[in-house]
Amino acid sequence: MSSHQAREVGRNAIADLTRGLACGREEAFRIFHQVYFDRLLRYLLVVTRGDEQAARDGIQETFLRVARHARRFETEAAFWSWLTVLARSAVIDAGRRQSCYQRMLFRFAGFRRAEAIPEPDSDESLLHDELANGLMTLAPLDRALMEAKYMHRRSVQELAQRFDLSPKAVESRLHRARRQLRDYLITLRKDAS
Repeated sequence: MSSHQAREVGRNAIADLTRGLACGREEAFRIFHQVYFDRLLRYLLVVTRGDEQAARDGIQETFLRVARHARRFETEAAFWSWLTVLARSAVIDAGRRQSCYQRMLFRFAGFRRAEAIPEPDSDESLLHDELANGLMTLAPLDRALMEAKYMHRRSVQELAQRFDLSPKAVESRLHRARRQLRDYLITLRKDAS
């Protein structure tokens, strides 16, 4: 079934497809992917202003969200509207995570001025590599906490539940890990001078 055919799908077919998605039927997901992948990709290419990688990442997250939150729709227009909201939100959330990650990079490296934006592939790339190396110096649990908190924007409460720790223990470990990373980066900068 092509995306043109999807637009022409009758009310019963959309209701059946979305019911199948909500029930987790593999065949429904296969049809959904076949019918909506290209259409969603084109939509996300517009949303991301032509950034193909961001669009492809966004579509993967959209499909995950469909799998988690699918429900029955009576019309294709209502279903498409819901899909575009999921897709746009996925891209926006990814941008926020990236922005949060960048702020963390600059904070750890001592970049305090908001207007200090490095040229691509220069300080930012070096800082990314330094931070990645610094994360590897952390204990595995601390590294997992830092990545979940700053890259995946998980709350302290979510981390406490996921890692079977108290919220206070999570905050304490995050504080120590941030300090250890900061000290690592400062030492690198001093050695480089």
